Amino acid sequence: MKMLAQFVTIDYVVLLSYLAAMVAMGAWFSRREKTTDDFFRGGRRVPWWAAGVSIFGTALSAITYMSMPVESYTGNWTSLIISISPIVLVGIVSAVYIPFFRRLNVTTPYEYLESRFNAAARLLASGQWVVFQMMRISIILYLPSLALSAATGMSVVACIFVMGVVATMYTVLGGIEAVIWTDVIQVGVLMGGAVASLVVICASIEGGVGAVMSSGLAEGKFQAFNWSWQMSASAMWVLAIGAAVNNFAVYTTDQQLVQRYMCTPTVRQSKAAIWTSALGGIPTAVLFFMLGTSLWAFYAQHPELAPADSNKVFAVFIVEQLPAGLSGLLIAGIFAAAMSSVDSGVNSISAAVTTDFVKRFNLVDEKYMLIFARVIVIVTGMIGTVMAVIMANANIQSIYMFFMGMLGMFVGPLAGMFVLGMFTKRCRRWGAVVGFVTSAAVIVICVALGELFPVPKILWGAMGLLVCVGAGYLASMFGGDGGESYRGLTVYSIDQRLRADLVEPPACESMPGPRE
Repeated sequence: MKMLAQFVTIDYVVLLSYLAAMVAMGAWFSRREKTTDDFFRGGRRVPWWAAGVSIFGTALSAITYMSMPVESYTGNWTSLIISISPIVLVGIVSAVYIPFFRRLNVTTPYEYLESRFNAAARLLASGQWVVFQMMRISIILYLPSLALSAATGMSVVACIFVMGVVATMYTVLGGIEAVIWTDVIQVGVLMGGAVASLVVICASIEGGVGAVMSSGLAEGKFQAFNWSWQMSASAMWVLAIGAAVNNFAVYTTDQQLVQRYMCTPTVRQSKAAIWTSALGGIPTAVLFFMLGTSLWAFYAQHPELAPADSNKVFAVFIVEQLPAGLSGLLIAGIFAAAMSSVDSGVNSISAAVTTDFVKRFNLVDEKYMLIFARVIVIVTGMIGTVMAVIMANANIQSIYMFFMGMLGMFVGPLAGMFVLGMFTKRCRRWGAVVGFVTSAAVIVICVALGELFPVPKILWGAMGLLVCVGAGYLASMFGGDGGESYRGLTVYSIDQRLRADLVEPPACESMPGPRE
């Protein structure tokens, strides 16, 4: 049994070979990127299973890859409900949102908000999403680098640069197709590595899987539900509602996911993609929580080997206990998890900036649009990398929890705008904007007066959605025109055949232009 971290030459060879392969894939797909439609939607030639795996891989960031085992290593399985909640909402997304976005033939979902409401709604939604994603990219680069640095001996800054530069390189070359197909490989590495780690851990424990189960049950490590009715952050009903709403908001308004819906040839394939992603999340969550519990059982038998920082427990185990070569593959998997989120982020930010701002205001000639889109990918990757380096130098340790708290502030109001547009006939042009601003203000007040309003952070998204819908609908009762002028832009007037998934909209059909 290894006693010290030993990331040896063969491990570095495996890691560098993997990174080189990702860049090579970007170069390969670059031959097919002729237009912005190719760059952002893959020419609608991506098969459903690849799109589904990519959606799944984007959600499975390096933070998740390491934090899920930590949850069950230090506690129990109470947070499992957060990871499996998408399954309860994917039916709504599949039946309503995917056919709706495909019918409108959008590149970003925020285009719809301008046709349904006004330009201010579109720019507000797209702008805040870009800011949020820039924060997310920098955090995804920074936090895994802490564990990777401890495991490999590389500096935190070096780890940040490797992930940021490599992900940006293959994304700028191959566009969304490179993103999706590298995600497929990265998910394979991630899942294969996790299974291999679980096997090694259980084989290293005296008594094997039986010992993990018996000791875990005795210590309450497998507790998955907290049936308290108090408004506690660990109460099952709080986690279930909060996670369901946050996931609903992401699945219905996030440019990264909507972009995947538009990459497949047909509506039916888009639906299959999202079901693939949601169903894949259930066994994955169980696998990673089981990893954490098994790590707890292993270090309970070998306390002298336990790392001082529990947040690095999985990465340290990989390097200290796995055979040479396999350690390199697993560390490559952690790099892969980070890059699978970064590549999606930079490509989707480029799509939002190019479509919602540059094309919207005709700032760049169409023949230079693809070049501009690639430049935005490079700039986004550079900014995210630099922000992560700044975090590393500032030694910010608690920013991830702050970031998770802010998630609801962004996704709740944004989801509310789409609910107002798609499911109400009477919401008027400025109603969604009023609802969004009011919702964000209410959440800010709750944050500022946290002691007076002790709402768990995971419920901020649900609160934001409800306030946005309520305030927006109320504001729409005063002044402006009614909903009849928006025929074709709500779920009640969309082509019924499309909702039944019987036909595919013509390729040339697009969303109505902005109304005066």
